[in-house]
Amino acid sequence: MKILKLFLCIVISSMVLTACNNDDDDDKQGATKPYVIGLDLGGTNSVFGIVDDKANVLETTVIKTGNYETAEEFVEAGVKALQPMIEKVGGFSKIQAMGIGAPAANYHTGTIEYAANLRWAKDRVVPLAKMFSESLNNLPVAMTNDANAAAIGEKQYGVARGMNDFIVITLGTGVGSGIVVNGQLLYGHDGFAGELGHVVIVRGEEGRPCGCGRSGCLECYCSASGVARTAREWLAASDRPSLLRELDPEKITSKDISEAAEKGDALAIEIYQYTGSLLGEACANFAAFSSPEAFIFFGGLTKAGELLMAPVRESYNSHALKMYQNKPKFLISGLDDANAAVLGAAALGWEIKQ
Repeated sequence: MKILKLFLCIVISSMVLTACNNDDDDDKQGATKPYVIGLDLGGTNSVFGIVDDKANVLETTVIKTGNYETAEEFVEAGVKALQPMIEKVGGFSKIQAMGIGAPAANYHTGTIEYAANLRWAKDRVVPLAKMFSESLNNLPVAMTNDANAAAIGEKQYGVARGMNDFIVITLGTGVGSGIVVNGQLLYGHDGFAGELGHVVIVRGEEGRPCGCGRSGCLECYCSASGVARTAREWLAASDRPSLLRELDPEKITSKDISEAAEKGDALAIEIYQYTGSLLGEACANFAAFSSPEAFIFFGGLTKAGELLMAPVRESYNSHALKMYQNKPKFLISGLDDANAAVLGAAALGWEIKQ
């Protein structure tokens, strides 16, 4: 009888302890703050957003990245822009962390290092994650390459859901890439793996000088600025008729070229065929590295649709090894342009271990 009573005491004590532990777990889960800050730091604009755990972007604000001479001025302006949004969602007590997607960002160190398109980081290393953390009540801050952030967002919320091997290529002011292999984002030993925009695609004296210091980089041809540059060069090299001649050559944008091509302008159509051909050839080289299930394109240049994507697919299959031909999907991101990179940066914020 004594043994039975002892056994019952042990069982009851165990149940009480388990219940207490479960309560503790519930308390911990309940203590999770409901929002993160996502920052899409681009060469032209920096977009800040407050995001919940269901991928709803509740608030956004924008500052001009290039308006600031120093990183300190940029951070000060960013924090000032964030304050009203933070207060609107209940203050810092409601913010879990901050995630930043930025060019030339090192995930391991939280620094931006020699970013060609950022005037305040072009020739130096900037500890941006630490600077934002110290200016935001020591909020945990993580940072990665802007294209890596786009890949994280695409995997969690976009067309890459369920994929373990894919490459996101961002076609904006520059060309960035986020590479996912076996379900893991590829960072490399120093945090800088995946700079496919700076793979040389045009060799020799014909290669255009790139802001990174090299010549002939993919970014010089297949970014929005690269496409505009192609238009200016071709207009200057011939007297072919084109709707683009009605514009100031120095103010031509990729949007202008896309609109001209949609109207049947032969020169504009050829510009996109040339751009797509180079991009497809580059993808054929990238396939030899990781054999992705899909190439996913994101950014303003993708608004050209099949004007760009048709020559990309054709060029890929003509340059790829036979074992890679006709295998990967060529997809355009289904995420809202205005929010996709912010969502990716926010997803990085959710991953920070508290």
